This record gives sequence, structure tokens and C-alpha cells, in this order.
Amino acid sequence: MPSRAPSRCPCGVISPAGTLCPCRARQRQASKAIADTRRPNAAARGYGSKWAGARKDFLAANPRCARCGRLATIVHHIQPHRFAQARTEDERRAALKRFWDRKNWLPVCQPCHDGPIQRQERNNGEA
Repeated sequence: MPSRAPSRCPCGVISPAGTLCPCRARQRQASKAIADTRRPNAAARGYGSKWAGARKDFLAANPRCARCGRLATIVHHIQPHRFAQARTEDERRAALKRFWDRKNWLPVCQPCHDGPIQRQERNNGEA
């Protein structure tokens, strides 16, 4: 079975397929750091001590990932709450209701959350 060819970075380094050149890795890390400075902190997004307790209780009652069966470490909101993007009081109320609705929670492991679930959210719900 053929494999992908290595790629050449503009800096001249040849990297195996699927890996980043060290300069590209640094660029990506710097880009993520800038994005993190623009993002509201966890408490501002609704993930304070009340959430920590609710999350802990939910994961104790639902310890396995709903997708693969591994140990769940994340409570995923099936329908994104989008609290930070809410502009009006009605939107804030609706976002808060979605945030705390336990029927909207799904126990997942880190690999499932960071892979297929986030990819689906980036593609506006399309797999």
C-alpha cells in the first residue's frame, strides 16, 4: 500500500508525512497562544466551581465514553451552548439553559472529544 510522500517546508526541512517541521510546529504553537489570549477564561464561559461539581457528579454516574467505551474525562455539550456569542438577554438565557440541561450532556474521552466531535463542530454539524 503506498504511503504519502514526505513534505518540504519553506525553511528547507523535509518532514515525514503527517508530521510538522519544527518551525511549523512553533508557528502553530504561537498561533494557538494568541488565540488563547483572545478567548474568555473558563469562569467567564460558565465553567466555574458549580460546573466542576456537576461535571464530577455526571462523570461518576456515567464513567464510560458514549462513543468508544473508554474512561470518560469530558462532559460534552451535544448542542453547543454558545454562551460567549450570546448578544441579547434571551440568547443568554437560552444558552444557560442548554449549558445546564443534563440531557444535553454526553460523557466522552479526550481522544473522541478532540478528534471526531470537534471536527464535526468545526464543519457545522456535518461529519
